[in-house]
Amino acid sequence: MADSQTGPRPAPTTVGELRASGHTQKSLRQELRDNLLAKLASGVNPWPGLHGLEDTVIPQVERAIIAGHDIVLLGERGQGKTRLLRTLVGLLDEWTPVISGSELGEHPYEPITAGSIRLATEQGDLLGIEWRHRSERYAEKLATPDTSVADLVGDVDPMKVAEGRSLGDPETIHFGLIPRSHRGIVAINELPDLAERIQVAMLNVMEERDIQIRGYLVRLPLDVLVVASANPEDYTNRGRIITPLKDRFGAEIRTHYPVELEAEVAVINQEAELTAEVTDPLLEVIARFTRELRESASVDQRSGVSARFSIAAAETVAASALHRSTVLGEADPVARPVDLATVIDVLGGKVEFESGEEGRERTILEHLLRTATAATVRELYRGLDFRLLVEAVEDGATITTGERVSAADFLSGLPVLGESELYDQIAERAGASSEGERASAIELALEGLYLARRLSKDSDATTTLYGRS
Repeated sequence: MADSQTGPRPAPTTVGELRASGHTQKSLRQELRDNLLAKLASGVNPWPGLHGLEDTVIPQVERAIIAGHDIVLLGERGQGKTRLLRTLVGLLDEWTPVISGSELGEHPYEPITAGSIRLATEQGDLLGIEWRHRSERYAEKLATPDTSVADLVGDVDPMKVAEGRSLGDPETIHFGLIPRSHRGIVAINELPDLAERIQVAMLNVMEERDIQIRGYLVRLPLDVLVVASANPEDYTNRGRIITPLKDRFGAEIRTHYPVELEAEVAVINQEAELTAEVTDPLLEVIARFTRELRESASVDQRSGVSARFSIAAAETVAASALHRSTVLGEADPVARPVDLATVIDVLGGKVEFESGEEGRERTILEHLLRTATAATVRELYRGLDFRLLVEAVEDGATITTGERVSAADFLSGLPVLGESELYDQIAERAGASSEGERASAIELALEGLYLARRLSKDSDATTTLYGRS
């Protein structure tokens, strides 16, 4: 897992030097607890990049960490569960000492495997140490039905047996992901997808903190935080979390989609990789569209509408703007409302509809997009008087836009409104300054007038014409 290194690697290279430096050993849970409390006390946000969960999910996670609990997050797809788990890395010490060559990353003061114990006894204060960055102390596994006990817990290594060691020798074991995460965090995504017999294999790890491999009891005082994510069981029909395993998680926390529109937009701004400018009003339309989908009775709400939908929608709109500007030779591509239709063309398959809506999917998407657009226009342009623009169109003026119409051509084709500053007022409300931004803002106002039935609209594959209603 990527995590930038901000501090230098500590100097000690042996246990003796480590003791002389005054280093003290902490358990993993104590380390997480201390670092979280330190951040909270100093006003530093421990959860960068998470939006809309500040007053609900985050406090529950913080309490679980302070209590030292393993955590399972339950929620529909695209609610930021994995991102939240990965953010836990920031609560680890940036550097931690481990025994050189240790398979399990054991602390130099507390070797737990037979090989490390023997090495520590033989070398004493000369025992070599290495420094492991916190990014190396987080392991993540996507649970799949073919995941084995060996993957998570371990198995006998036939190569070591072939070297002449006996099967009862603990050094014949090849450790799985959980033991290898000793003194770190192991995250299991989509936990219910693990076969039940694999979940059973985790019971001892979660409670007694030891592991059993092919009948051998290997007592290792593992110091590992197990965190997991899962969809609610009423949606995930592929499997379930067995009751004994659920009982071993100290905290079961429900996640949710952003409640506030601003948080939804913040997620899009943070995650979308845009190839052209998408103005704030259009991002708001996309955010409202996503929220309309989540509230629609026609959409299967058990599967949810992921934040990835709104992110992909913004990227698609930006791509449409870049395509148009390239064809027309525009220097600065800016998305316009005409680009919003491309979302329905390419992203409809990301939404699960109720069974009774078969054949109506596109109609539903178009209706909800119009609803989101109208709501954005009402909020953005509330109080503006569009009477002169509507009268100009009623007197015979037409306004042309579309994917083959540049921002400059669109603006030059607007009806002249005499001394009116309406166009400037529209641009100001939308925070528009460039030519492309002004075109986007005014086109959005025209779309709002059409949705309010004050203008008509005729569209074909490349051109949209606004005229008298």
